[in-house]
Formats: sequence, structure tokens, C-alpha cells
Amino acid sequence: MSRPKIARKSTSVDMTAMCDVAFLLLSFFILTTKFKGEEAVKVATPSSVSSKIAPEKDVTLVSVTKDGKVFVSLDNEAVKEELANQLNSTAGAGLSPSDIALFKKASFYGTPISQIKSALQIPSDKLTGASLPGIPVQDTAHNELTTWMNAIVRAHGTSTKMNLIVKGDNVVKYPIFKNVVTAFKKNDQFKFQMITNPESVPNGTDLWRKYMKGEVTTAAE
Repeated sequence: MSRPKIARKSTSVDMTAMCDVAFLLLSFFILTTKFKGEEAVKVATPSSVSSKIAPEKDVTLVSVTKDGKVFVSLDNEAVKEELANQLNSTAGAGLSPSDIALFKKASFYGTPISQIKSALQIPSDKLTGASLPGIPVQDTAHNELTTWMNAIVRAHGTSTKMNLIVKGDNVVKYPIFKNVVTAFKKNDQFKFQMITNPESVPNGTDLWRKYMKGEVTTAAE
């Protein structure tokens, strides 16, 4: 006697709940994502095979744009306040208590010392690298970055470590970069890191062969 055949029915999966969850997650990420704002100081950094991560705390960043303008930014408000005091005492910046309060909130600095007060009056939404002349570094006789670095080093003192980083444009002329380094050396700052665009190690190079043999653990070594 043959077995009765059982009719096969197609499996039905209700995707309504999954679609709801997917749209809820999508809405959550859209609403909570913070998009990176446009950089006030635009610098197109060169590429390198280094993978070393730059420090994120107690950073003194010196930016050099393609037209040779130099800017300085710090991330520690206590150091910023002491920097303002140092610029007053050693460079005659003439910053009042209200100016120092604005100085602490500024995201970057890029003027001759004599123009700091006027630059602090520029609204933050209009403050860009294009609106400032930059710190003068034209030559040895007019290298105000030396004075800035002297005040920054004093502001850090011995209690706060300073992580010095340079972000230079890919097409900046060498004499400008040389004058920046000279300002560092005159203040006994002989070590600094440079920000670059990371790229993979080119195949066939000596560094690539060492990496493949395990002689180096990262492309930055």
C-alpha cells in the first residue's frame, strides 16, 4: 500500500518586524552621527607609509598652509591661559583678562603677536586660515614662531608634557618649513611628529620585503 503524499506548502516569513528594526537603526545612526566640519585651516598633507598614530592629548599643532601661512593650536585650556600670560610678560602682547578668556576658547592662532587682540574679536564662525595673516616666519630676522614656541614651552613647564606635531601642506616651499624647524631648535625642541596621509607599503620595496619576512611589525618601523 503506497504512502499518502503530503502536499508541500511554501514557507512564509514575515519580514515586517525586521524592516521596522532596520529603519529604526538607520534613523538612530542618522540622527546621532556627527559629521566632520570643514577645517578652518586647510592643509593637504603628503602621503607616507607610516601607520603610527599621533597623540591626542597635550598637543601643540603647528600647521603650515600651501601659501606659507603658519598657525598654532593647543588642546589644553590651562596651557592656553598660561600661554597668554607668557605672551604678555615676554612679548608685550597686552592681553586683558577678557582677552585671555577669549584666547582660551580660540581653536587656533595665526597672527603676529601685535595683532592677537584684534584677531580675538573675529567671530568663531568667521575665523578661518584665510582671514588671518599667519605667524610671521619669513626669515631669521622675522620669525615670530620662535617667540611663540618659547612662550608655549614655558606655558607647559615641567608638569605638562608637550606633544609637538607639524601638519605641513604637500606643496609648501622648503624655506618656510626650514624656518619652522629653526624656531623649534631655538627652543630646544628637537623631536616632533608629522601628520601624513597613510598609504600601503609599495610591493617590491625593501620595506615591503622586510615586512613580509616579519623583520618589522608595522609599516611605520
